[in-house]
Amino acid sequence: MLAKIIFCIAVCLATVAVILLALISPPSHKNPSSNNPSRPLLALSLYIQQPQIDQRIPNNVPVTLSGAGALVFRRTLTEGPTNTSRVIGRAQGFIIPIEHFARSEFNVIYLTFETSDYSGSISVQAKHVASKGEEELTVIGGTGSFAFARGVAVFAETDRRSSDLDATYHVKLQLRFPHGSRTIPG
Repeated sequence: MLAKIIFCIAVCLATVAVILLALISPPSHKNPSSNNPSRPLLALSLYIQQPQIDQRIPNNVPVTLSGAGALVFRRTLTEGPTNTSRVIGRAQGFIIPIEHFARSEFNVIYLTFETSDYSGSISVQAKHVASKGEEELTVIGGTGSFAFARGVAVFAETDRRSSDLDATYHVKLQLRFPHGSRTIPG
């Protein structure tokens, strides 16, 4: 009988302790902007530069079109619109613009950053690419400083030479990160 009384008192005290902790505990210090998922946590603006082809080197082609129509490219990322702007990384990708592959999950552009502020890469899915002046693509992930990033990448042509392959693009990134995984200072 004494064991039952001790058990009931222990359960009642534990219940009272939980209720008191819930009522007396200070509120959590949440950032009000983290409750709004539509607001970007990080916005970046950068440029994908035109390839610089050295005519003295044979077969120096930074963009390759295979016979089946695949587009493989490597470009330079800069802070500003000119080729002399500070280089912050590179853009590379593999896109198959053929009709039945145009909406493929494999059409991804990788933006790799190598600066003192950012180190890592962002993966941008090029699922709905058309040849118009501005494209809004989906950020599907990242590594390093951009781990688990999601968001939008807006590609806009700023300077077009002879073809789409020689165009310079202005890229605006609006990135969101899962709660607690944001490692970028700022």
